[in-house]
This record gives sequence, C-alpha cells and structure tokens, in this order.
Amino acid sequence: MSGHSKWATIKRAKGKNDAERGKIFTKIGREIAVAVKSGGPDPNSNSKLRDVIAKAKQNNMPNDNITRSIKKASGELSSVNYEEIFYEGYGIGGSAIIVKCLTDNRNRTVGDVRHAFDKSGGSLGSNGCVSYLFENKGTINVEKNKDMDEDEFIMFCLDANADDVIDEEDCYTVITSPNNFSTVKQALEKSNYNVIGSQVELIPQSCIDLTPEQQESFLKLIDKLEDLDDVQEVYHNVNIVDYE
Repeated sequence: MSGHSKWATIKRAKGKNDAERGKIFTKIGREIAVAVKSGGPDPNSNSKLRDVIAKAKQNNMPNDNITRSIKKASGELSSVNYEEIFYEGYGIGGSAIIVKCLTDNRNRTVGDVRHAFDKSGGSLGSNGCVSYLFENKGTINVEKNKDMDEDEFIMFCLDANADDVIDEEDCYTVITSPNNFSTVKQALEKSNYNVIGSQVELIPQSCIDLTPEQQESFLKLIDKLEDLDDVQEVYHNVNIVDYE
C-alpha cells in the first residue's frame, strides 16, 4: 500500500452553488449520451452507462434528469451527437494539462480551449505532447469509519483485483485498472463499504510544485477551462498547495 497519494494534492474542492450544479448536470448528461450511443440504454448490460449513472447520483443529479438524458441518446427524444476529444497543453512552470471534451462542434471547442490557454499564460500543444506523463486508472473513494480494519480492507481490495490502496485523510482511495474498475467497485458496494466517489481518470506519474504566484496563475487557467461548456474534465500534474 502506498503511504501517500501522488495525486491526492492535485485536487481542489469547489463550492457547488446552483449555477455550478446545473453545469455539472449538463456535463454528465453529455457523458450519458455518449455511453448510450456506444453501448445501449440498459445499464445492466452497458457498464460504461452504469458508471456514469453512479457518477450522476454521486453529484445528486435527479433521476428525472438521468432518465431524460438516456431517452434523448436512445432516440426517444431529439438528440445531439457528441464526440470525445482530448487536448493537451502546457501551463505556467512547465505544468502539463490534458483537457477532456465532449463536443458537437470541433472548431468551436478547439477555439475556446486555445483561447483559455492563451489568456492565462499557457499554450495548446499537439497530440501526445504531455499524455505520456499520465496513466489511465480507476479511482474509488471509500469512506473511513472507526470499525474498519485497515489490513483487512486492503486485503479485500487486492483480492478483488485492485492495484493499490491509498490512505487519505478521511477516506481510502482504491486504485484499479480501467478494465477492473466496475468489478472492484461492485465488490466494495456488495460488502457494504461506503463508496463516496469513483471515476476512471488520467493520473500523473509524477507531480510538480509551483510558487504561490505561479499557482495563482495556474488555477485561473484551470478555472477558465473547467467553465467551458464542452469541457468534461481537466487533468494536470501540479500539487495544489494551500498557501494561506
């Protein structure tokens, strides 16, 4: 078991006001649409859709919204076809950034992403310029409680084909291969462990530190990217430090 998550400190908590929740629901709706298009509208036979629905519920997305998104994508209601695109670039201090988008208009999306980079001291790069610095992994956050035996929990996860278990402050982060993500998550849930978050994401193989001034500029770039309608996720390799 790793003693410290090499990516735990790259995350930032953001307040979820009504406007932000609405934007999150819109982004998840697009993910549902793509999952349905690729594997059908039944989550029992479509593991990708099942994982997105779980993500929607973790973000308190109403069931009506989930059902409506599935119907749109399956042709019962008017729908838009989205394609998944990844953009790679550099931020201040040599930081590496990957932007995952779902879009129905490539020209609009690349223009918006390039503008965000240019306005915040970054630069949009070519495909492959930073992706080699990341690896695709499933992460499952499990809430700690006083009755949990750490060694027993770790053995359970490894027996379920997890790759690693990271001890965070208030939870354990279970690391899996993308192929084993759903299987490990289901095993945890069936054993009544409280899964409080899960996703397949790009994890940096190593992280860099920025000065307080550099970090402030870097976070402005991340905010600009995350606020774009077509952007689903932003991955980077910067340790976010609380300098206050």
